[in-house]
Amino acid sequence: MAPHFTSSANDISSSSSSAQSRLANISAHMSPSTQSSVFTQDVVPQAPEDPLFGLMAAFRRDTSPNKVDLGVGAYRDDNAKPWVLPVVKMAEEKLRKDPQLNHEYLPIAGLADFTSAAAKLILGGDSPAIKENRVASFQTISGTGAVHLGALFLAKFYPRTANQPVYFSAPTWVNHHQIFGNVGLPVQTYPYFSSSTKGLDFTGMIKGIEAAPEGSIILLHACAHNPTGVDPTAEQWKEIAAVIRSKNHFPFFDCAYQGFASGDLKRDAWAVQYFIEQGFELVVAQSFAKNFGLYGERTGCFHYVAAPSGAEASSTATRVASQLAILQRSEISNPPAYGARIASAVLNDPALFAEWEGNLRTMSGRIITMRKALRQNLENMGTPGTWNHITDQIGMFSFTGLTESQVMKLREDHIYLTKNGRISMAGLNTKNIEYFSKCVDKAVRES
Repeated sequence: MAPHFTSSANDISSSSSSAQSRLANISAHMSPSTQSSVFTQDVVPQAPEDPLFGLMAAFRRDTSPNKVDLGVGAYRDDNAKPWVLPVVKMAEEKLRKDPQLNHEYLPIAGLADFTSAAAKLILGGDSPAIKENRVASFQTISGTGAVHLGALFLAKFYPRTANQPVYFSAPTWVNHHQIFGNVGLPVQTYPYFSSSTKGLDFTGMIKGIEAAPEGSIILLHACAHNPTGVDPTAEQWKEIAAVIRSKNHFPFFDCAYQGFASGDLKRDAWAVQYFIEQGFELVVAQSFAKNFGLYGERTGCFHYVAAPSGAEASSTATRVASQLAILQRSEISNPPAYGARIASAVLNDPALFAEWEGNLRTMSGRIITMRKALRQNLENMGTPGTWNHITDQIGMFSFTGLTESQVMKLREDHIYLTKNGRISMAGLNTKNIEYFSKCVDKAVRES
C-alpha cells in the first residue's frame, strides 16, 4: 500500500512564508548594481584584432572608387568579383535532381565517397599507401579544421620529448601558430624565405631542419607556400626528404592549393606523393576552399599515412582512425555535408572532373597573367629594385619585398595589403593593374 502524506494549511503557509523570506534575502544580495563578471580584465584581456580581418574591414569602409583589395585570400575574377566555378554549378544541379538527397548526419569520418576520392587526389590514384590500406581519412572543417585535427592528434599521441617542438617555415600561415599553440604544442621555425633574393633560403632551410632535435614534427607547405609563393624544386624536395629521414623527423603537409597553384593537380601534389613513395609515415591537411571556390562550405580532409610495414601498417591506420573518430566526435561530431557532396560529385565523375581541371587552369592562368603584367609594368617604369621574383613565385600570394613604410604609403592610395608586403595576386585585374603598378613605383621611389 502506498504511503499517505498529509499536511495542514498552516504548515503550507509557514513553508511558503519561509521560502519567500529566503528569496527576499537572496535578492537583497543580488541587485544588478553589485554584480560583476568573473571574467575580469586581468583574467580575460582584450585580444588584439586579427590583422587580416582588420584590413578587410578598413577596405570595406573606404569609399574611394580606386580602392584595391590585395589582402583577400580568395579568388576574384577580372571584375574583382567572387567566381562560382562552372563545375560547381553543374554539381549543384546534379545534387538538386537527386531524389535520394537528404539532410541526415554524415558519419563521424565524413562522406566516404568524398574522403576516398580526396585521398586519391592528394596521395595519388595508384598510391601504394591506399592499395595497402594504410591510410586513415577524415572529412574536416576545411583546411583549418584538418590542421587542427592533426595538431590535436599529435598533441595527444605523438611520442615526443620536451625538446621536440613543431617546426614551421619562417614565415608561415599565421594561423599555424594559433592552432598548434591552442593544443599545447611548442613551436619553432626553420629558415625559409630570403629577403635578399625574395626566393627560397634553401641552405638555411636544410640547416634548420638538420639542427632540430631528432624526431621533431616538421610542417611543410605542399605547394603555393603561404605567404611567400616560394616553393622548393623537385630536386630540393628530395634533399628535404633526405634530411628529414636522417633526423627521424615527422612530416606534416599542409595542402591548401592543389591544382590552384600551377593548374596541374599532379604537379602540385608531387612533394606529398614523393614522400609517400619514400616510405614516410606522415599526415596531410587538405583544403577544397580555393581549388573549388567552396570557401564558405568549409570542405577539407585530413589523412594519416602509416609507414609501409606489412600487415602492421594497416592495423596502425585502423587504430589511428579509431582515435581520430573520438577526437572528431568531441569537436564537431559530424562534418557538414553540402560542400563534400559537391566535391564528391566532381571527383567521382570523369566528365565533371575534366571540367574542373579546365576551371583550375582558368584561375591559375589568370593569376599567372597578372604576375607577368605586374613585373613587366614595374620593369618598364624602371622601378628601383629587381622584380623577377613576382613571376618566379607561384600561387595566390606574392611576397613583394615592399617594406612596411611602403605598404603604408600604398594605403594612402587606397591599396590594402598586409604590412609584410604580401599581396593576393587574385586581387589584381586588367582594370587596376596599371594603377597598382604606378602606386608601387611611387611608393618605392619616395622611400
